Amino acid sequence: MECCKGEEVKCVWVHGPIIVGAGPSGLAVAACLSHSGVPYVILERSDCITSLWQKRTYDRLKLHIPKHFCELPLMGFPDDFPKYPSKHQFISYMESYASRFSIRPRFNQSVHTAHFDPTSQIWVVRTQDFQYISPWLVVATGENAEPVIPSILGIDKFHGPITHTSVYKSGSDYKNQRVLVIGCGNSGMEISLDLCRHNANPYMVARNTVHVLPREMFGFSTFGIAMGLLKWIPVKLVDKLLLLVTRFMLGDTNRYGVRRPKTGPIELKLVTGKTPVLDVGQVAQIRSGNIKVMEGVKEITRNGAKFMDGQEKEFSAIILATGYKSNVPTWLKSCESFTKDGMPKTPFPMGWKGENGLYAVGFTKRGLLGTASDAVKIAKDIADQWTTVKDKPYRNSHIILLKST
Repeated sequence: MECCKGEEVKCVWVHGPIIVGAGPSGLAVAACLSHSGVPYVILERSDCITSLWQKRTYDRLKLHIPKHFCELPLMGFPDDFPKYPSKHQFISYMESYASRFSIRPRFNQSVHTAHFDPTSQIWVVRTQDFQYISPWLVVATGENAEPVIPSILGIDKFHGPITHTSVYKSGSDYKNQRVLVIGCGNSGMEISLDLCRHNANPYMVARNTVHVLPREMFGFSTFGIAMGLLKWIPVKLVDKLLLLVTRFMLGDTNRYGVRRPKTGPIELKLVTGKTPVLDVGQVAQIRSGNIKVMEGVKEITRNGAKFMDGQEKEFSAIILATGYKSNVPTWLKSCESFTKDGMPKTPFPMGWKGENGLYAVGFTKRGLLGTASDAVKIAKDIADQWTTVKDKPYRNSHIILLKST
C-alpha cells in the first residue's frame, strides 16, 4: 500500500481489492485472497471483527444449524466445539480464523461513499480519514447491516422502554414484566423463550405467516436432512415430508396462532430467503400459554397496545424483533448492480459478481454456507486478474489524478 497526502484528502492506493466489512463475509474473502497471494485492505466501521455477533446479539444465541454447515473456507470449527456452537464459541472461531490468516482490518473506518471512476477504471472509497482507491471493490457488509425499525401508529407515545433485538441481551432485565415482542422469526421466538426462562411474561406478535420446524428430526439436523433429500427428490416433496414429520412432532401450530405459509419451508427459503424458525423449546411454551401469540398490532398506546382482533393490553416494555436490512444504498453511489433495497440485482448463484470490478459477498440469503461459496469464487476471480495487473506501472498515476479531488 502506498499513501500520499494532498491538501484536503489523504489518498491510499490499495495493491489489491478494497473489502468493506470485517464480518464473516469479509474475513472469508480476505482468507481466500491471502491463500492466493493477493493483498487487500479491509475497512470496518466498528472497533472489532464480526461486530454484529459481538455487539448486537443476545446472550443465549447459538448457531441454528450444525457447525459443519457454517464453516468458512480453509478452516473448520474445532473438533471439541458442540454441534451447535454458542455465540461466544462462534466469536472465538472467527478470532482464530482472523489470526490464522493474519487478517488485520482497518478499524473505525466508516465508509461514507464509494463510486467507480470510469475514466481511470478504479473504485474510490471515502471514509472519514482517507480516500482508498483500487480496481476492485468487495461489498461485504451483508444483509444484516442495520436494524429495521418499523413505523407503528402511536409508538412514540409508549411510556416504557422500546428495544430492538440488536441491543437486547437477556431476559433478566425483564423479570416479572409483561413484554410485547413484535416479530415471530427466529429472534422473536428465541427472545420470547428467553423471557419465559427469566420469569417474564411475553406476548409475541405473529402478524405474518411463518414455518416452525424442529431443529432436529430423529436425532439428525432438520437442515441437514433437507439438504440431503434435495440431492435426490424435488423440493416440493422434501417440503411435504418435512411438514408431515413436523406435524407429528410439534402438532398443528395454526391452533396456537402461528400460521404457516402456503409455500413449503425449503421452497420459500430458496425463493424469498425467508428462513423457517427452528424450534428449541418455543412451541412447548406457546402450547402451555407461557408465550402468548397475538395478531398484528393496530396501535401502540401510552401503556400498551391495541391489536387487530380488538384486544387491548398493557405492557411494561416493547421489544422489536423486526430484523435487519442492507445499508449498501446509503454509501455505494450510482451503482446498477444493487437494488434500492441493497441486494444484488443478479439472482443467486451469480449475484457475487457485479460490473467494473465490483463484488458482493454475504447477500445470498443462504447464511454462512452461501458466504463461503461466494468468497471462494470472488477470490479466484480477483486472483486471476491480479496476475495480469500486479506489475503494471500505472498505480501512481491514479494517486496523482485523485490527489486534488
